[in-house]
Amino acid sequence: MKADLRTAMKQRVLVGDGAMGTFLYQMGFPVGISYEELNLISPEVVADVHRRYRDAGTDIFETNTYSANFDKLSKFGLESKVEDVNRAGVRIAKEVAGAEGYVLGAVGSIRGGKRTNVSTSELKRFYQQQIFALLDEGVDGILLETFYDIEEMDIALLQARKLSDLPVIGQFAVEDVGHTLDGYTMPEAFRIMREQGADVIGFNCRSGPNGIMRAMETVSGRIGVPMSVYPNAGAADYVDGQFRYGATPEYFGQTAIQFADLGARIIGGCCGTTPDHITAIKEALADYVPQPIAEPDPAEITSRIVLHENVDERAGRGGQPTIVDLVKQRHTVIVELDPPRDLDIAKFMKGAETLKAAGADALTLADNSLAVTRMSNMALGHLVQDRTGLRALVHIACRDRNLIGTQSHMMGFDALGINHVLAVTGDPARFGDLPGSSSVYDLTSFEIIRMIKQLNDGVAFSGKPLKQKAGFVIGAAFNPNVKHLDKAVQRLEKKIASGADYIMTQPVYDPELIVAMREATKHLDIPIFIGIMPLASGRNAEYLHNEVPGIQLSDEVRSRMAGLEGEEGRAMGVTIAKELLDVATEHFKGIYLMTPFMFYGMTAELTQYVWEKSEHQCPTCFNPNNQLQ
Repeated sequence: MKADLRTAMKQRVLVGDGAMGTFLYQMGFPVGISYEELNLISPEVVADVHRRYRDAGTDIFETNTYSANFDKLSKFGLESKVEDVNRAGVRIAKEVAGAEGYVLGAVGSIRGGKRTNVSTSELKRFYQQQIFALLDEGVDGILLETFYDIEEMDIALLQARKLSDLPVIGQFAVEDVGHTLDGYTMPEAFRIMREQGADVIGFNCRSGPNGIMRAMETVSGRIGVPMSVYPNAGAADYVDGQFRYGATPEYFGQTAIQFADLGARIIGGCCGTTPDHITAIKEALADYVPQPIAEPDPAEITSRIVLHENVDERAGRGGQPTIVDLVKQRHTVIVELDPPRDLDIAKFMKGAETLKAAGADALTLADNSLAVTRMSNMALGHLVQDRTGLRALVHIACRDRNLIGTQSHMMGFDALGINHVLAVTGDPARFGDLPGSSSVYDLTSFEIIRMIKQLNDGVAFSGKPLKQKAGFVIGAAFNPNVKHLDKAVQRLEKKIASGADYIMTQPVYDPELIVAMREATKHLDIPIFIGIMPLASGRNAEYLHNEVPGIQLSDEVRSRMAGLEGEEGRAMGVTIAKELLDVATEHFKGIYLMTPFMFYGMTAELTQYVWEKSEHQCPTCFNPNNQLQ
């Protein structure tokens, strides 16, 4: 009869299995399907993979259930089969493992390092459902793998502990060897997990043996529990239409002893590993006798990371006040000017100079608005600041960049001294001029605000500490043109809770709505910039009202613009905009003017109009949250 798993780990180093997903891929199963569904529709295929690892020398078998939770399975219409998929995965693994093998119920991270909208309550429910099914089917323990942050790992670990006292193994996937994604040092993360009841703590995925060994060295010898390691077979390379991994079985055999010397009591493989890698590990450890696990040294356990202070706390580069600073003192005008759709920037730069002369406080540049390809707002924002001295306020859309590209983009803005940004979701790519392109949406607008705030704390998206803090002033978008304004304000409050410093609204064409907005948002403590976009013609009015999401014109405005074109249409558009500004400036100090069709003369005139009105307003009549007393 086999010893229980905890006892076995004290006696010897156990050999885990290798990759399931990438091995199935190598067998011809394409990326994009649910590998976990194979437990139900092709159990013989999953059993064959388990048998290959058994024959290679595996002691511990992971169930094919890494993504078998409600959230992940729902993407394939399988949310009703969570228990069936998990139970089948356990049965297949147990049958292959036999009497001597250990079966661990594999539970993967749901958020996967992303700041998704999966709430804490949902995470608890999803983990509880999956872990219960695994335990009820008779696993020897639970393996929590590829977790990027302490928060989610803690949620999953607590659910496992509520349901069973069987061994629980928790494994981190780390981008930076010293920290979790949410900024905890690895010794601190391990201490928290040990106190919460983890039996084994370790690392898997994201890097090969070298990276995981470096991560182990930050905690080895002082955690008080065994460690587990499941490295990738090096970094993936894409060759002739196939993903390939370069780390050889021989290399895995060589590093197995080093892992064991650092305290690993379970050693297996993750992405790219095969039965040959497991055979090499097994052979290398054949005569290995592990040393007792050392008790932790409390003096060496660090707390939360200490970030470097940045000498530039960004009241703006060179001491220039931010728009948030300005709007607390006086009317402040942001003007939007769209980047060009071609390579000629002459007209754009002329517009920027005109708006600067008219008194604009910032020039805001959209990020391929309406999914139409335009020149980079990073390049133009830099030119605007360099040539005119006008603040650039750049939009950053979730649509176009993954997490890597988003952080890289933000770091570029910081290097160029562009510190005002507006986080937006971005219109889907299929509605733009390149409908075949992909919409990324790694982040929601809530998440991108939080991630940029993280840069302000001196922490990269990966959790790695930066040598200095960023100083971004982060705006969020607000659409008041909805049926239920109170619900829109509730969503706005969530953006503020995520870290938004100011708000910019969609264009408003109803004076009564401006007043209603003042009442609905008077409890908020950050400035709101009311969006005003002068209409250019009757056709422009109808297009905006009927075809552009988030914009709604009143019947009265549409009637006044009906049939007007050219200069006559633009003149009426400016007149209507001034009437709206009369109301807006009574209730808000922040004004956001949008330039239609590069007619920057219209927004220059409106900017001057705001300044003329503000000269007649009492500067002490406003409270700090941008609204009249």
